Amino acid sequence: MPGAAAATVTLKYLYDFGDGWEHSVRIERVTDAVPGMTYPCLVEATGRCPPEDVGGPWGYREFLDAIANPDHEEHAERLEWIGGSFDPAAVNIPGLTKAVEALAKKWARKTSAPRSRTN
Repeated sequence: MPGAAAATVTLKYLYDFGDGWEHSVRIERVTDAVPGMTYPCLVEATGRCPPEDVGGPWGYREFLDAIANPDHEEHAERLEWIGGSFDPAAVNIPGLTKAVEALAKKWARKTSAPRSRTN
């Protein structure tokens, strides 16, 4: 069947070796390209990216615990650090789409100018 993947493929991606952010990317199916569409493109996003330099997955968990609990000893400090508020469920789809489109344009194959032939 054209455009269909034979099996699900999972890729592992390690971002920031020091903090241990490991991502799994699952390719569930491959379909035929849509003419005029730029690839890669954002298909779906869930949750907000953790703040940069939050301390890896463990630091992010501590950060979320602190901002969610007004009685937490680091509550005010963490909210000030992040700029006032942080919703881990909020997703900036337009911003993420724009960022992926910028990468797609950067990675796109460049057409080269025709070479002049000299005899």
